[in-house]
Amino acid sequence: MEITLIFWLVPSLIMFCCGVYGFITRRNMIAMLISLELMLNSVDINFALFNRYLFPGQMEGMFFSLFAIALAAAETALAIAIILNIFRKVKNVDVQGLDTMKF
Repeated sequence: MEITLIFWLVPSLIMFCCGVYGFITRRNMIAMLISLELMLNSVDINFALFNRYLFPGQMEGMFFSLFAIALAAAETALAIAIILNIFRKVKNVDVQGLDTMKF
C-alpha cells in the first residue's frame, strides 16, 4: 500500500487546528507560544510534504523547512525573553493582566 498525500495532510491539519484552538482559548502567554509553535511545525510538515510530492528530485521544501525552523527558534527565544521581563514586572504571564504595564 502506497502512502498518499492525504495520510500526511490529515495529521498536519489536526496539528494546525489544535494550535489555532490553543492560541485562541489560552490566556497564558507560554501556552499561546506553544500553540504557535505547533502551528509552525504543521507548516514545516507541509513544506516538506509538498516538495516531496510535487518536485521529488529537488530540495527547496526541505530548505524552506530548515529556514522556518531557524526562524521559529529565534522567535521563541525572543518571545521567552519578553515573557520573562513581563513576569518580572507584573508577576503574572496572563494576557489579561498586561494592562497594568501601561504607563
